[in-house]
Amino acid sequence: MSEPTGAARRRGPFKVGDQVQLTDPKGRHYTITLEEGKSFHTHKGAFPHDELIGAPEGSVVRTTGNVAYLALRPLLPDYVLSMPRGAAVVYPKDAGQVLAMADIFPGARVVEAGVGSGSLSAFLLRAIGDQGMLHSYERRADFADIAQQNVERYFGSPHPAWTLTVGDLQDNLSDTDVDRVILDMLAPWECLEAVSKALVPGGILCAYVATTTQMARMVESIREFGTFNEPQAWETMVRNWHVEGLAVRPDHRMIGHTGFLLTARRLADGVEPPLRRRRPAKGAYGEDYTGPGSQSGGRAS
Repeated sequence: MSEPTGAARRRGPFKVGDQVQLTDPKGRHYTITLEEGKSFHTHKGAFPHDELIGAPEGSVVRTTGNVAYLALRPLLPDYVLSMPRGAAVVYPKDAGQVLAMADIFPGARVVEAGVGSGSLSAFLLRAIGDQGMLHSYERRADFADIAQQNVERYFGSPHPAWTLTVGDLQDNLSDTDVDRVILDMLAPWECLEAVSKALVPGGILCAYVATTTQMARMVESIREFGTFNEPQAWETMVRNWHVEGLAVRPDHRMIGHTGFLLTARRLADGVEPPLRRRRPAKGAYGEDYTGPGSQSGGRAS
């Protein structure tokens, strides 16, 4: 049985062409690509790449200035934060939520709109494997080029499960029997008709948006469209902790708001979503509400 795409690059001794993440005594990271005869130079000395070629992962090398560097292959979260960018990347904390809460499984048929720099595409491809399908849509050709280079650089070759199309999802989506749809775009509510047609019953729509107004409009649009169950919306925040002896405290900095996520599941054809039993807050759909489902400034009762 052949190894999954990119797996050989994740284990074994360092080889020519491998990416290596070097960590100095202060915890700073430097990423290099190993080449015979090349050297890594810093203001505190240098060392030849040849010292790492053939060495096991987790080795320590020293510069001519006697500064030690720990050598490890970069993890995917490290890679996506340091790779060249066109658009902003989906942060690892949000990509992890997409994989878990959208239930991305090996062999899944997934459609993605808004590729950006390819961060989420790499996470999705690793989750679905070679037997899955990821069809990504990106409106901007320059972003698509950057994303393709980033993804292929990470896996070491084109991924057999990936198709990248330049164009709008709602104008180009022809995939059917899709298990999951991931939307990372300015106006995801514009794609609901195309997404609804593509998803299998029980399939999951997951949207990633930046602002509360986008989140609110997307949730209300899903409710109004009528082919999905009640959507769930949330955000995640990550805070590291400093642990040293008796000094145990949260770090002074944290990864706070990056975006909102929401999911909804496709209902069977011809089925109406059950009415919500929870009453909305008083005034939630008052005269000032002008979102989906509103009539003359207020929501239809």
